Amino acid sequence: MTEPTDSSVNTSRLDVRSLPKVSLHDHLDGGLRPATIIELAAAVGHQLPATDPVALGEWFRESADSGSLPRYLETFDHTIAVMQTREGLTRVAREFVEDLVADGVVYAEIRWAPEQHLSGGLSLDEAVEAVQAGLEEGVMNAETAGSFIQVGQLITAMRHADRGMEIAELAVRHRDSGAVGFDIAGAEDGFPASRFKDAFTYLAENQFPATVHAGEAAGIESIVDALVHGRALRLGHGVRIAEDITVEFEADDAASPDEPEVGMVSIGQVAGWVRDRGIALEVCPSSNLQTGAVASFGEDIETHPIDLLYQTGFAVTVNTDNRLMSNVSLTGEFELLMDTFDYDLDDLLELTMNAVNAAFLPLDERAALSAFVTEGFNRARG
Repeated sequence: MTEPTDSSVNTSRLDVRSLPKVSLHDHLDGGLRPATIIELAAAVGHQLPATDPVALGEWFRESADSGSLPRYLETFDHTIAVMQTREGLTRVAREFVEDLVADGVVYAEIRWAPEQHLSGGLSLDEAVEAVQAGLEEGVMNAETAGSFIQVGQLITAMRHADRGMEIAELAVRHRDSGAVGFDIAGAEDGFPASRFKDAFTYLAENQFPATVHAGEAAGIESIVDALVHGRALRLGHGVRIAEDITVEFEADDAASPDEPEVGMVSIGQVAGWVRDRGIALEVCPSSNLQTGAVASFGEDIETHPIDLLYQTGFAVTVNTDNRLMSNVSLTGEFELLMDTFDYDLDDLLELTMNAVNAAFLPLDERAALSAFVTEGFNRARG
């Protein structure tokens, strides 16, 4: 393998979409195609706010940007409503993979909550099998077209429900047929990981990995709870760990006005634990702004703490969260960071390798993925 020798690639001419990318935080019910929603809704008799694909896509984007949590959550009522049949789940999963392939993603962990997809008569196992069938179809279609992608399911339990153990057992039951990890999602504030501590203990006893949504709608205490009771190997979002970091700037009268300010960074105890042990943060820049997860730092991407976390050594990974609602792709999120923080190819490689190293894969498969990603980035250097 040829080692990178030139970091001076002109990023203005860099084709980010062609780079091999890794996606760890991407919700199945947040990544549907508007046209598919319309077709599936007609088949099941579900009423939508718009029946033109362009208009419906715009409605989803406006709802996500509205600043209204009820309206934001309403968007998922429409996507989940058309994902209650075997056919609907399989189609959505297949197209989900196809869209990832088109974005240059080569490894993806796709999270979703089977318990939300049972109103059409499917059992939990049947729902998981339907999604797996779609994922496998998407992978095979990619191979036929000469592309490569590897995918896995992150089986998710809803925090406000009481099915944690049942969903954990479901995940372990499908560990040899597509399931690679477990997650809890939904209302974070008021529903800590400790509500599911027995389920997380069961997962640990069966050596099945877990990531936990934490540090998004709640702060440091939620992160600690995810680490202690959730035994989290990764933090879903996790951006509010930056609340445990202090940056102090000292006035320097001799400094040039053009020179950037230099601050003294103090890492708190919890932040230090997360950083020093390489616990990956599944950061979703655009989504974090829309949901107000980083509101205490500012309202613009320039104030997002992702760069602070990256520059201070945290295992930051870049993700999309809900591609439909946020109108984003992984390519677009990388380009946003390049434009905002002047990241170059080396930065994109490091962020991607953070994701490779945090993937819920066996060591030998992570090594193979690492080599594949590195080769792709080397080709981009020319």
